[in-house]
Amino acid sequence: MRSSFGWWSIVRLGAVQASIGAMVMIATSLLNRLMVLEYGLAAGVPAGLVAWHYVVQLSRPVWGHGSDMGRRRTPWVLGGMAMLGLGALMAVHATTMLDTSRSTGIALAVLAFTFIGAGVGAAGTSMLAILASGVAPERRAAAAATTWIMMVMGIVISAGTAGALLDPYTEARLVNVATGVVGVAVLVTCVAMLGLENKVGVARRGETAEPPASFADALREIFQEPEARRFTLFIFVSMLAYSMQDLILEPFAGMVFGMTPGQSTSLSGLQHGGVLIGMIVTGIGGSAFAGRMPVELRVWTMLGCLGSALALAGLAMAAGYGPGWPVAANVAALGFFNGAFAVSAIGSMMGLAGAGKRTREGVRMGVWGTAQAIAFGLGGLSGALGVDAVRNLTGEAGTAFQLIFALEAGLFLFSAMLAMRVASHKRPGAFLGTAGI
Repeated sequence: MRSSFGWWSIVRLGAVQASIGAMVMIATSLLNRLMVLEYGLAAGVPAGLVAWHYVVQLSRPVWGHGSDMGRRRTPWVLGGMAMLGLGALMAVHATTMLDTSRSTGIALAVLAFTFIGAGVGAAGTSMLAILASGVAPERRAAAAATTWIMMVMGIVISAGTAGALLDPYTEARLVNVATGVVGVAVLVTCVAMLGLENKVGVARRGETAEPPASFADALREIFQEPEARRFTLFIFVSMLAYSMQDLILEPFAGMVFGMTPGQSTSLSGLQHGGVLIGMIVTGIGGSAFAGRMPVELRVWTMLGCLGSALALAGLAMAAGYGPGWPVAANVAALGFFNGAFAVSAIGSMMGLAGAGKRTREGVRMGVWGTAQAIAFGLGGLSGALGVDAVRNLTGEAGTAFQLIFALEAGLFLFSAMLAMRVASHKRPGAFLGTAGI
């Protein structure tokens, strides 16, 4: 008989997600800002590095299929976290080399972001597969929301802590802060995973279902399912909209509002704090109204996307207004509405993960993780390159940020329409499921 995780086990998996988020924050948020403002690189350089780590994550289905074929997924999680931590520290070292040897520093950064992408792909995909296979179906969406909230908490805590410890900025201080974040994240992961998979491991060894499909057959099965295809498209478009501000928010704070590295990092933490609150409020709302009224994907997702579009329109206005605009409240609102639409998508992903006849959770989570990774890579890179291009044409940083934020707002409006179309193919409430916490 198949065992399932209790809530304490789900929280432990959430701690792994939080550790992944804490280490990724160093590379995609903190170092991005430092490379642009402290070391004078064009915004497209760190954006390209972050995009490259998403390209590496195209291997997610391969990692997931590999963990499907084995008896245990824990080694994939721990190995991935080791790669991620090594890559984060290599990226910090590469950044500190930019003043003395720019070409060597950039070359080392490319290698570092390769490790980061591989680590996130291996650890993240396998961890989500453990969650999907180890949690009872009625708890999957709620468990997914819980672990995602904990990941955001990891980003918020690490960003806030790093921001407070980095001022006044020195390279030695950067190395010490990054080493501390990586060390704590790896330790937390090892403790959290200790013995966690025993129940699921026993269940998997005793399964009598037919063996997993080959990798090619698994991909073919997934993309023959209309529901899976529609959901993959929704993930791609919504995450493209979600990610465009990621690499330009901190440079925006520095260029337009004159914030220090610590202040802009803290602002990024405030955004992720808004995401956390949005997820919690939306999850509680889903639980409160479950069983009383039909709760459709379009309700939660459209509200989140429309609110995100309004918040981005506010940031576009802030780029022209400058100091005096309530930028902190604006960024927090953006995070809140981002979190609102994210909860329903996460719940759906977990609910569909075990729907295959022969494909198992690892490869299916890998496919959707790949769609998200491609969208994040394109979104972050296009946002940064767009800012660079408009700045070069106009000589005005504010105008560049205005245009990109307005474009992102338009993408969120398109995502809202797409979400309504996806929802129309499902029964009321099916997409959100039990995403309440």
